[in-house]
Amino acid sequence: MSIFNKLSFKNQAFKLREHAILDATTSVLSSKGYDLMTMDDVAGAVGISKPSLYKHFKSKEELVGEALIRLLDGALDFMLELDAGLGPLEKLQALLEWALRVRLEGGLPFLPSTSAHVRDMLMRNVKYMMKVLKLNRQLEALVKQAQQQGLLNPELPSDVILFSYYARTCDPAVEYLQKFSKMSTEDIVSNMLKVCFQGLR
Repeated sequence: MSIFNKLSFKNQAFKLREHAILDATTSVLSSKGYDLMTMDDVAGAVGISKPSLYKHFKSKEELVGEALIRLLDGALDFMLELDAGLGPLEKLQALLEWALRVRLEGGLPFLPSTSAHVRDMLMRNVKYMMKVLKLNRQLEALVKQAQQQGLLNPELPSDVILFSYYARTCDPAVEYLQKFSKMSTEDIVSNMLKVCFQGLR
């Protein structure tokens, strides 16, 4: 085997471990939250030593930032793969459905909404902020198109609609319904979409 192939295999193994670390971070964050999560927790969940973990990520802040960037990449990829023939409201509904399923399947909670410290840390993460702005531009354009087509209330400022939409992605009702109701995941997603786009009337 050539040196190139050995290096390639080594790099692949490094990347696979990195994905496992981010998966473990997602799981620990979902159960313990940012403040209680430690690097020891993540290393233990992956089954590696803490020094090995630090070869991939230098700090808890960097680790959480990368986990959230991966979530944003998932959202951006999802938007890219949507059928171009879908209307703006259908695209907004599809992305919210994706986000709700991520949460219900143990995906990463939307931490910036719950922790001022996390918000401040992420504001300093240039890579994260660039992806947030990219996704925000796409969603803002969809909201304005939907308003122009009369699919969303044109009298509401687009920012009010957009931030209300974001709030639905981190609505604690999702976890309460999953834990205390007898609804299936499908029913929870369906009902949350109805509440968001049709209201309570």
